[in-house]
Amino acid sequence: MSLSIGIVGLPNVGKSTLFNALTDANALIANYPFATIEPNTGIVPVPDERLAQLAEIYKTDKIVPATVKFVDIAGLVAGASQGEGLGNQFLSHIRSTNAICHVVRAFEGDNVTRAGSSTPQKDIDIINTELVLADLQTVDNRLPKLQKEVKADPKLMPMFNTVEHVKGTLDSGKPLFAENEEWRIKNEEYITDLQLLTMKPVIYVFNVDEKALQGLILQDKLTEVVRPAPAIFISAKLESELRGLDESDRAELLASYGQDESGLRQLIHAAYEALGLQSFLTAGEKEVRAWTIPAGSTAPQAAAEIHTDFERGFIAAQVVDYDDLVLAGSVASARAAGKVRTEGKDYVMKPNDIVEFRFNV
Repeated sequence: MSLSIGIVGLPNVGKSTLFNALTDANALIANYPFATIEPNTGIVPVPDERLAQLAEIYKTDKIVPATVKFVDIAGLVAGASQGEGLGNQFLSHIRSTNAICHVVRAFEGDNVTRAGSSTPQKDIDIINTELVLADLQTVDNRLPKLQKEVKADPKLMPMFNTVEHVKGTLDSGKPLFAENEEWRIKNEEYITDLQLLTMKPVIYVFNVDEKALQGLILQDKLTEVVRPAPAIFISAKLESELRGLDESDRAELLASYGQDESGLRQLIHAAYEALGLQSFLTAGEKEVRAWTIPAGSTAPQAAAEIHTDFERGFIAAQVVDYDDLVLAGSVASARAAGKVRTEGKDYVMKPNDIVEFRFNV
């Protein structure tokens, strides 16, 4: 499955700088609202050191990593849901993404115009309010039609009740991600087609000064503001400095600021966790590849990610753990050591699995 993340926030919070750093792109950066008119899109590989190691074992030059699509959406302002600042046009781009990366300004800078208010909490509230109002428009448009449909088909009543509940939540000013997880899991099927913005997982990225990357007091305070949503602390300026450096120099520069991972890695990890995703691997002389699947997927469901025919004709899966294979040095040695297993239809995939599927055409 493909993973798509929309980057949103108020103007001048560092969205485009972060986007450029994440994707090594060249989106327009300007110190005024609406410098980004059309969404900038970049597709980047998911960093995975295992692939290079597998390429050596299988003696192949072709490495195909999993990918993430980032969409940098123009800065939102108060009134965006009503079209202020071309807001509706921008909000429509978020609907096609799997998750929202909400960039929040947590740095000071007199040379950068501050849109919105003066605190991260108020800035977050502005964006959340606009997302809620946009969803409310969608629900208000859907309810009258759904009410007529229910009269013709009473089986639609659970859907109608769910949409009415959604309207009540939004009318109270609350985003749907504030609902408890049990409710969301139970009712998501009834509202998936509405593509509601506030049903999407949100990852908060606080753009801080380099010196604040190790400021635990500030980070704890801001983490509490957005809990239970995940919070990441990144310096967009530092991420820009990492561009073009080799792995050794990147690691050295990150370490000098007390960081183990780049912003890209942190954001991808958070997105996988928020969306309940994991990866599995396939390997051979033609290529080594990483695939993204929902956590808890069975072997046939994972096979379908490669081709739907693989799921329909699934017979079995030959599975070896990545660490076991690397330790053995080859598939033949891993098999001789009893590390290659044959798994059936009920097998639940694990993130370190290297799989060869057997199927009937």
